[in-house]
Amino acid sequence: MTAAISVENVKMRRPQTVATDKMKIRDAVDADLTALIEIYNAAVATRIATAQLEPVTMEDRRNWLSEHSPNRHPFWVMECDGAVAGWLTFKEFVPRCAYCGTAEISVYVGEEFRRRGVARRLLEEAIARAPSLGVNAMVGLIFAHNEPSLKLFERLGFERWGLLPRVARLDDVERDLAIMGRHI
Repeated sequence: MTAAISVENVKMRRPQTVATDKMKIRDAVDADLTALIEIYNAAVATRIATAQLEPVTMEDRRNWLSEHSPNRHPFWVMECDGAVAGWLTFKEFVPRCAYCGTAEISVYVGEEFRRRGVARRLLEEAIARAPSLGVNAMVGLIFAHNEPSLKLFERLGFERWGLLPRVARLDDVERDLAIMGRHI
């Protein structure tokens, strides 16, 4: 179920909420930063989900939320029983006008919430709300050795649009980057 975005919410930048069982999706707020960074840094350590090699700090991510906007490139969190379980962002794909309808999406889930449908629900919400954000194509950049993420994206209608062989070096191991895409 998708909540409609009201003009008041966009203007006042209040978090918007979508309820799904005991989970809800809402816009990220400054109070979430510690949890967002913890989730991201746990992913950094795995060498599966991000090309970031060192943990990030609060100082590194001070402007993270201000780089997003609820009505164009949102930054959402999934709350489970009041805790931040995961997050999803829409980002500008390439800074050229012809690509304005394409967004890069990223999704991360806290270790204790994996395999509970958090990433799936966030991605389903992104797919459902993409048209209202002016997005007609979504791209996910996923390491080719990240089989769980590749399978999830495929189950949600994404296709492999490309492969960049050995473009990342993680701990002296060259890794391929899969480009997963979906038209909306």
